[in-house]
Amino acid sequence: MSETPTASDWAAARGEKWRAQLSPLEAMLTAVDAPLIDALQLDAPYKIADIGCGGGGTTLAIARRAEAGSEVHGFDISPALIEAARDRAADERAIAFSCADMGTAPAPEVPYDRLVSRFGIMFYDDPPAAFARIARWLKPGGRFAFAVWGPPSDNPWMASLREVAAGIIDVPPPDPEAPGPFRYAGADKLLALLDQAGLGGLAVADWRGRLPIGGGLPAPEAADFALASFSVGELASEAGDSAYAAVRDALAAHFARHMEDGVVRLDARVHIVTGAAS
Repeated sequence: MSETPTASDWAAARGEKWRAQLSPLEAMLTAVDAPLIDALQLDAPYKIADIGCGGGGTTLAIARRAEAGSEVHGFDISPALIEAARDRAADERAIAFSCADMGTAPAPEVPYDRLVSRFGIMFYDDPPAAFARIARWLKPGGRFAFAVWGPPSDNPWMASLREVAAGIIDVPPPDPEAPGPFRYAGADKLLALLDQAGLGGLAVADWRGRLPIGGGLPAPEAADFALASFSVGELASEAGDSAYAAVRDALAAHFARHMEDGVVRLDARVHIVTGAAS
């Protein structure tokens, strides 16, 4: 499984892997939902699209915060994740989920009032074309809010996994231009793409917090979660059983130094990028 997952990776193995760890992953990331939804300014009934909705956790949170009469539609490229999202929202009337590659999907006949994405816009094969398409999903005056990860140095919850593993196995350096979680670590790159797509009123606000690894796990279980969820686990598996065990032990020791109230917590920084269609 590639360290720089493309859209096709998410449609297949990467999406299946995310679904297998859906509950602990969403529990870990849920703290980002509140500032992201605040940035949408849901002050009236709106038609809202959640881009790269995954298993639907953020979509459901949006529906709970939205004004009565709103419609919330989640889109993701992974059939497995869309199936999980539909199961979770089976009793929700104002929520729908569709399987779509938002980097290539045609604009709807009726555009949306709000677009939102929590970590779902960093993996497009052709970012300029993708954002140009996404801009057409938003009606004039409509607002968007996208969450992307800040620099690796400010996100040790993820970056430190690679650093620990690199002391034991070969961990190739990430390509900052390729699809991946830190593609827009420098927010200026994303702002330039959004400006090129014709979106305006662009702004960036940072959220900083301490993420509970796996939603709140002690060190040994947090190490197992990290290896099951992220690419460092794939690299360790490819290196053989003894290397995998050594990486697991090293991660557990690393996490043990970051325990708070019985669970592992590490710092994170998120760019929340906002703007509007002209």
